[in-house]
Order: sequence, then C-alpha cells, then structure tokens
Amino acid sequence: MDVSTNPHARTEDDAFHEECGVFGVWGAQDAAALTALGLHALQHRGQEAAGIVSFSGEGQFHAHKGRGLVGDTFSDAKVMASLKGHAAIGHNRYATTGESALRNVQPLYADFEFGGLAVAHNGNLTNAFALKRALVRRGCLFQSTTDSEVFVHLIAISLYSTVLDRLIDALKQVQGAYSLVTLHDGALIGARDPLGVRPLVLGRLGGPESNAWVMTSETCALDIVGAEFVRDIEPGEVVIADAQGLRSIKPFGRQQGRFCIFEYIYFARPDSVIEGTSVYDTRKRIGAELSRESGVPADVIVPVPDSGVPAAMGYAAEAGIPFELGIIRNHYVGRTFIEPTDQIRHLGVKLKHSANRVMIQGRRVVLVDDSIVRGTTSKKIVEMVRQAGASEVHMRIAAPPTTHPCFYGIDTPDRDKLLAANNSVEEMARFIGADSLAFISLDGLYRALGKPGRDPRAPSFCDACFTGDYAIPLTDVQEDPARVPSLLMANGA
Repeated sequence: MDVSTNPHARTEDDAFHEECGVFGVWGAQDAAALTALGLHALQHRGQEAAGIVSFSGEGQFHAHKGRGLVGDTFSDAKVMASLKGHAAIGHNRYATTGESALRNVQPLYADFEFGGLAVAHNGNLTNAFALKRALVRRGCLFQSTTDSEVFVHLIAISLYSTVLDRLIDALKQVQGAYSLVTLHDGALIGARDPLGVRPLVLGRLGGPESNAWVMTSETCALDIVGAEFVRDIEPGEVVIADAQGLRSIKPFGRQQGRFCIFEYIYFARPDSVIEGTSVYDTRKRIGAELSRESGVPADVIVPVPDSGVPAAMGYAAEAGIPFELGIIRNHYVGRTFIEPTDQIRHLGVKLKHSANRVMIQGRRVVLVDDSIVRGTTSKKIVEMVRQAGASEVHMRIAAPPTTHPCFYGIDTPDRDKLLAANNSVEEMARFIGADSLAFISLDGLYRALGKPGRDPRAPSFCDACFTGDYAIPLTDVQEDPARVPSLLMANGA
C-alpha cells in the first residue's frame, strides 16, 4: 500500500503524531554512536523506523536503517562498528498506516557527480506533488514515496557547481516546512525553512575551542551526548560545519517566524528548551492560564499522562487544588496488540491507562489533557474515571479546539474527523461524557508563551490547526483538493 497515493490509508489513532526527528554530528570520534544516542533522546518524535549514515573520509559512506525503535535498530555492536567516521546524520521516522517499507526510511542517500550525499528531513513539503510531477517528466526516477526525495532530485539536476549552492537552489524551489540535515564528504549542513516552522538547534562538543558540532531537532538530544547548546538555527538559515569551522548564510529575505505552536503544547520533550523557552515551564504556564480562564470547583486535579502532566501541575498550583496521579499509564504496551472482539476492543484503553481509584472515588475531578482529536480516547477516559467512583468529571484542554489539519509535518486526521471542527464545545462535552469541557483560548495560549495575545496581522507562531491560517501556500491542495488525505501522509518523515 502506497501512502503517497492511497487516500484511505489514514491512521485511526486518536492522537497527533510528530513526523520525525533529525540529528547530525561533525568532527567527533564515534560520530555514529553519538548519533544513535541523540536519536534515543528524540524517540518521541518517531517510533516507526530509524537510520544513520556516517562518513569516514575519502568518499566512504556507511549506512544502516531498520524498522522499529532506535534501541532495536542500533543495539548490535557489529552494526555500530560498521558505521565508521567522524561525521554522521540520523533520523527517526513516524509513518501512518500504509507503506512503511525500508526504502522510505531516512536518511536518504545518493551518489552524485560530486560524490555521496545523505539527507534527513523533518517537516512536510506542500508542493511536493507538483515538483515530483515535473521531475518525473525530466526523467528522474523516484525510489521512495516520501516527499523528502524531492530534495535529492532537485540537487541532482541543479546547474550550480558546489554542493552548498545546489542545496540552496533546491531549498528555493520547495514550499512547506523543513528542518534539514545533510552530509557529504566536505561538510555537515543544517537548514530551516524561512518561517522556521519545525525546530533545529546547534550544539558544540568538546569545549569552546573544539570544531565538533551537532545539529538536531531538540536540546534534549544535545544533553544526552554532552554537547553544549549554542543557539537555535534561525528561520531561513543554512549552517555549514566543515574542516574550516562553522559558518552561516541566509539566502532568504527576512520574514516573521512562524514556529509550530504545538511543539510547546505536546510534541517537544518537556526537558527541551525551544527558542530560549523551557518546554516544561511553558506547559505549566499554559495550565495556570487554563485554570484562570476556566476554573471549576473541584477536589483533585488529574493529568491524562504523560503529556498532560505539566499543564495539570500548573492548573493545580494556580487553582490551589491538590494534584494527584489519578490515572496511571502503562508504558509497556506493544503497538501490535490484537483486539479480536468488540468487548476486548472496548477495554483496550485500559491497556494504556488505568484509574487510581483511591485518588478518584467520591471526588470532583478535573482531568487535564493536551488536546482532543477525534474524542474517542477522551470519551473512554472520562468513562473510566466515572467507573472509578468520581462524583463529577470535568475536562480541561491545554490547547484551543483543533479545527483544521496540519500540512506542515504533523499527522492529523482529515477535517471531517476532527471533533472540534464539527461540534460546539457543549456538544463535545456531551460526546465525551464530561460534566463540563473547556479549552484554553488562543489569546490565553499566546499569553502563556509570553505574548500579550495573538496579533491576527502578524501571528508569532504557526497556529493553523486552531485557526486555519496557513502561512505557507498549499500548492498541491489548491491544484487537486482530492489529494488532501494523501498529502497529509506523504510527510518528510
């Protein structure tokens, strides 16, 4: 089944999924081992597959890819020993249902007239179909069904002489969101799209005089390898690490950044720092703002683990109501659990979450979660808490209602599957069975992020999933709206 062409290959999981994480290192011993550690730290950004390409000099590249978790793919000592060199890039992938073949696992590698080049991409290109159609007409042969391969072919046909100029030429032709790390025999190169929708940070290994550099999706990946955080790579910036050191160029005109606001709410790891802001602290502030906006008399504040925990802590502290782990998450649920009957399927939510009855029975409970997608999981959790003896169950969401799909690198259902796109808040509350339901307001979310509110003329973030305000043209959708479902799944992951 080909995810790029099958409009019915949609995930039914009631959650959002980030599409991938990237990691690159230059100028360090055991570069591949460092990359594997970095991918471990980024495991939350993709659990479908992982890959590493390393470079050991004189045109020698080494690659290994596999489906499954990082620990499954890179636990073999012989595999790690084969990934030689002072430079490497790696990629974690999340794929929707449909084809998840090894050919789609990144980094993508190709031999060019100038030598080898490997590419790892986080994001989604919104003109990938248009570009692919033109490239195929020119005779390009695609080996995968990911939009990331467009970069490879654009670099191949570019008339510029240097690798860097060819890459910039390609970047200027694509539309969409991307954080990119590429590796060739002369340099590690990182790039962000002009609006900086997806994250990319720069770190340094070995102290201030070292020429060992790391480029990766989040600071938590720097921490695991002992790298010092240097700075965020800026929107529209291209950073080059090579034998001469580090340099930066900015081939795009300066634009107002539109970083993905959902990274703060859900996707980034809580111990990461993004754009100078602690994700953990931000989520607590979101919870506090949510409490101020929609507080309700209650006896206990309970997070829906794990993503709802920091927001629930902020909510409880602001409300002056005890915080308790009234729901316990089972972290050891396999992804392939068989649900053969309706009865077992109905009980499936208890595989992942179970009620801590002692903290719930006879109490007025406020459940805090990060978002509602289809609402099916929220409905089961509310029912579970009621069955555990709660006298009231109120649901509070640390994001505004999600009314539009994402086209920039996050797997989301089509709009007709989004509960908030088709129902009022009161109707949603009835659907999930809560005594009340409230979401943080968009202005409240901006305030929690240190802004006075959302300026509709110049928003500080990409918030299209809440507003429908798509900052980057949706070329493929505009050309053929029927491709919307498949576009959502041909992500650069």
